[in-house]
Amino acid sequence: MVKINKNLNSVVGAFLVLSMAFMASCAKNSGPTYGRRTAGDPGKVSASTGAEFNFDLEDTTQFTVVKLKDQVVGPKLKYIQGGRAVLGTQEQDVMAFRDNVERTVTVASFYMDETEVTNVDYKEFLFNMRSRVSADSIRKLEPREDVWKEALSYNDVYSTYYFRHPGFNFYPVAGVTWNQANAYATWRTIYVNELYRKENELDSTMSKNMLIERGVVLPNYRLPNEAEWEYAAKAMIGTQYLDENQENGRIYPWDGRGVRNPYDVKRKSRQGDYLSNFKRGRGDYAGIAGGISNDGEIIPANVYEFPPNDFGLYNMSGNMNEWVEDVYRPLSYQDFEDLNPVRRDGTNDEAESYGTTLIDDNYRVYKGGSWKDVAYWLSPGTRRFMHQDSATNSIGFRCAMISVGADDR
Repeated sequence: MVKINKNLNSVVGAFLVLSMAFMASCAKNSGPTYGRRTAGDPGKVSASTGAEFNFDLEDTTQFTVVKLKDQVVGPKLKYIQGGRAVLGTQEQDVMAFRDNVERTVTVASFYMDETEVTNVDYKEFLFNMRSRVSADSIRKLEPREDVWKEALSYNDVYSTYYFRHPGFNFYPVAGVTWNQANAYATWRTIYVNELYRKENELDSTMSKNMLIERGVVLPNYRLPNEAEWEYAAKAMIGTQYLDENQENGRIYPWDGRGVRNPYDVKRKSRQGDYLSNFKRGRGDYAGIAGGISNDGEIIPANVYEFPPNDFGLYNMSGNMNEWVEDVYRPLSYQDFEDLNPVRRDGTNDEAESYGTTLIDDNYRVYKGGSWKDVAYWLSPGTRRFMHQDSATNSIGFRCAMISVGADDR
């Protein structure tokens, strides 16, 4: 018995010695632990090779790593934290279009203008473009002021004053086509990046790719796609509580089933106030003069006139409809990818299937409802479409921008 115990002890002892030697060998071969790396804290040496990083941007003889704490963010943009969402019509489909059935998608984080593009914004665009393009091209970029003229109404006065008079500077631009909105976004990208170069004394000869690699260029301004716009409008982040639970759904960009304020301190408006600028009923654009519930505006309002939603975005319902990126197709909801959905053309839903000239790749979606629409169209889930070269006095736009590698905040 004693002999067996001695043999057992020898075996255990030998096993422990071998185990310790193996662990020491593994530790020696595994190298140092580098920890989590981020764009703002990339470490001092490569986790792949162990070579020291070079942080001198002017030294092109060595591999250079750029420390980037935050994305360069353009003016007037609000951060929209992405996530899962149920998009689509959440009211009765009274128009019987059946073109926006509810579906669950995920939208990545992005940035969006807090307001619609204003008259003064667009005038700045035209002024700057005069030094870049011909007079004929400028005429093609000007908003169509005749969108206010109607045979049996006296709205002609707005054709003269709405875009040009400084009293309307901070009202949303009207009479802009989808193509003009895209031209504005392209110009804004170029102009803001030119300003950023000057302010930060960046070499004017550096290519865009070099600027991107250094993290010192703004991503492109663009029209938001339909999913981004709808997600940002509903702002369900405002109903969030306790580990991905949400208190309620939303028909509009605010809580409740109505268009009046049920009394919400954070919205800084009185109980019973209307929360957007819309047509209340047949012939009723604003209510009775002096009334407490009067929405105060008969035509479009100042872009900051009504309370923002929980992402800090103003007038995502009412005031002006807004162009989005997507080509219109009735069956988009069933064809979309479920991550960052967008429709660029008629793939899987060809125009020929509908037998109408109103559906092809030149018709674009607009959303949100306007000063001249009834409450039904205020729901972010509703959608309409128009030719990309058409313009009205009730469609404007705002810009969006991708969020590149930023941590959610």
